[in-house]
Amino acid sequence: MNSYLIEFLEQYFFSGYTLFNTIVYGLILIIFILILIKGFKKLKIIPSQLIFAVIPFILIGSLIRALVDNSYLPYSWFLITPGIYFIVGFLTIVSMLIGLFIEKKIKNSAKIRNLAKKDKFYKYLYDFDFRKIMVIIAIIVLVPIICLYLKEINITVLTQLISIWLILTFIFYLIGFKIKIYNNKMNLSIISAHLLDATTTFLAVDFYGYSEQHVLPNLIYSHINSAISIYPLKIIVISLAIYTIDEYIDDETIKGMLKLAIFILGLAPGLRNLLTMIIGLN
Repeated sequence: MNSYLIEFLEQYFFSGYTLFNTIVYGLILIIFILILIKGFKKLKIIPSQLIFAVIPFILIGSLIRALVDNSYLPYSWFLITPGIYFIVGFLTIVSMLIGLFIEKKIKNSAKIRNLAKKDKFYKYLYDFDFRKIMVIIAIIVLVPIICLYLKEINITVLTQLISIWLILTFIFYLIGFKIKIYNNKMNLSIISAHLLDATTTFLAVDFYGYSEQHVLPNLIYSHINSAISIYPLKIIVISLAIYTIDEYIDDETIKGMLKLAIFILGLAPGLRNLLTMIIGLN
């Protein structure tokens, strides 16, 4: 029974993306989002406020995945999709709970509260919220990984990717003066994250000999013979998603959670692609 289960998981979930496991991953994501929405409501946190606090955790997951891609780390269930998402997600949630606990202790300390009125250091300490603690925890995890493995990178490829991504993000920043959905920091961050994913995919597939692993994009590229089609695909789909969320969802927790999820779904593969290329193309 155990050997059959392991064989089933290896065949359908740990041997590349298929239509079947893509649908399963989507269903798991929906369930996970629903659970998180309930949790955030209980904690009275708007998920979109975590956008910058989760970036270092996304970087941890993307870097580990890139190191696996380039054979610096072993190909393990825990270090590839979906295992790495569960591990990094668990680390993020635990870090958030630790941060909330420390923040509560600080805010409830009469001594710190009184000293904050007189001393700048204690004022800074009193205003130190849980998101900063999350970032500190992520950096503590991230720095040893960078020091151990990220010793040599391809600066040329990095410059190409970052330059194109920044130019495209700036274009959407300017468009935001005319189109309302882009005139919002969260929405612009989401678009920017997916532009990074699109840019890294386009350059990787069309110029550096990489192949697309996901089912739907791979199907589209095969008809057009270029990954440049990912740009209009991403822009249209993500813009429609943002518009729908803004127009038809009033609950701030649900709205924030959906936007945070879309942001992560863009930034995580984008950073993985970027890191895989700058590590591997040396």
